[in-house]
Amino acid sequence: MAVNGAETAEKIKSLIYKTCLYQDDCEWKNWLDLCSDDFNYYIRAYSPEIQKDMEYMGGPKEYMESITGQLRKHNIDDSPLKRHGIVYRVDVADDNKSATAVTSLTVFQTLLGGNSSHVDSGTTGIFLVGRYNDKFVIDGNDVKFIEREVRLDTRRLDKGTHWPI
Repeated sequence: MAVNGAETAEKIKSLIYKTCLYQDDCEWKNWLDLCSDDFNYYIRAYSPEIQKDMEYMGGPKEYMESITGQLRKHNIDDSPLKRHGIVYRVDVADDNKSATAVTSLTVFQTLLGGNSSHVDSGTTGIFLVGRYNDKFVIDGNDVKFIEREVRLDTRRLDKGTHWPI
């Protein structure tokens, strides 16, 4: 049975929210399983000072599998991140074989320690603000990410933040 555009749009919204949960819980394999083999990922922000895009992270699925597999081997900030996304728009192509979505994104961080751990530990603040610009490939009932661009408004990220957003 064919799936209509409205059903596909709801499926895509659910998929976007699921990625937030998987990434919050550092379930990187589960997150990447939602992506096609041709998936590409980018974190970018426009810098008015240099009048061009800055790219913080990017690459194909294989690269992201390698990066996420090595996260615990790096000196990283273990303070947890929580993604709060609101899907603004899902556009499904007329042929129901592809789609795009725009999601507003705020990421919160609860500090675990650091130089002033006795002062800051346990406080939560906004880590970054931006949008997910997603592209999907649709094959019948199966929907997968083919591209995610995290387009940041925030341009200053702290040291030790090697996480996909």
